[in-house]
Amino acid sequence: MSDETFVSVWDAVEDTPEAAENMKLRSALMMALDQHIRAQRWTQVEAASRLGVTQPRISDLLRGKINLFGLDALVNMLASAGLHVEVRISEAA
Repeated sequence: MSDETFVSVWDAVEDTPEAAENMKLRSALMMALDQHIRAQRWTQVEAASRLGVTQPRISDLLRGKINLFGLDALVNMLASAGLHVEVRISEAA
């Protein structure tokens, strides 16, 4: 067993730093959508209608099926929800 430590779980499970960064972004966007949907008390059907996707797509989102969502799709859904996405770039730790 290794004593190696990681900044995030994505750094531990992904093969490359690039893949880990992509997963960190996707995870953050999915969590923001999940929180917004729950805060608005939307049903899955209502969320799907408002976000321009299908109800099964919302179900996948709320169940955290990150492998089914790309950055473009998540940004589009956030914009449809009336949310603004900002990006901050910094040096890697």
